[in-house]
Amino acid sequence: MSGLRDLEFARAAGTISTEDHARLTALLARGAFAPARLERAVTAPWRTIVAGALLAGAVAVVVVVTLPRSVGDRAPGAPITGSLPSGAPSLEQLQARASAAPTDVPTRLALADAYIENDRLSEASVVYRQVLDLDPRNTPALNGLAIVLFRAGSSDGALLALDRVLTLNPKEPDALFLKGLIQYQREDWKGAAATWRVFLDVGEFDPRAGMVRPLYDDAVKRAG
Repeated sequence: MSGLRDLEFARAAGTISTEDHARLTALLARGAFAPARLERAVTAPWRTIVAGALLAGAVAVVVVVTLPRSVGDRAPGAPITGSLPSGAPSLEQLQARASAAPTDVPTRLALADAYIENDRLSEASVVYRQVLDLDPRNTPALNGLAIVLFRAGSSDGALLALDRVLTLNPKEPDALFLKGLIQYQREDWKGAAATWRVFLDVGEFDPRAGMVRPLYDDAVKRAG
């Protein structure tokens, strides 16, 4: 997903300073990335950026400027991962494609991602909900809606969407990761520990695991 969304996660987690957040957001908004770095493939942009940001602000800076967007590269039911394909469509192109093919789920998911990239949360929410009207079990749309709600300050709404994902797939790593983060923020130590226990069990090689483990240990300790 988008670098801007990743920065919002880091800010919400309280692990990146206001100054760093503002500076990096400005860089992303200007598209200040070298083309060669944009073409690098990575496994999970938003996963990696959150992990880096929570480990240290300096690491977050390094990760942010080397990770691409993943708009337009996702198939129905695929997780929120990927790299920027060559010649990725613009927001305007995605809008036109979605208008021409209202039932094209991959295009609508890409459009919603692009709206988030442009900080147009209400429009992203509408498109994710349109996808869910077409496919109520669409995990990327549910995860995307959770991220929109989380960024908009509605953790309760985000948790509802995440719980829906986990009802469909109790071992879905993106949902487990974000749910645990929200629980940890809320100082729901038992909840965070339980959620992240499953995440670590199914995501041994997930790039976020190294960050989650110490937070999981902390949550277990605080839960008593």
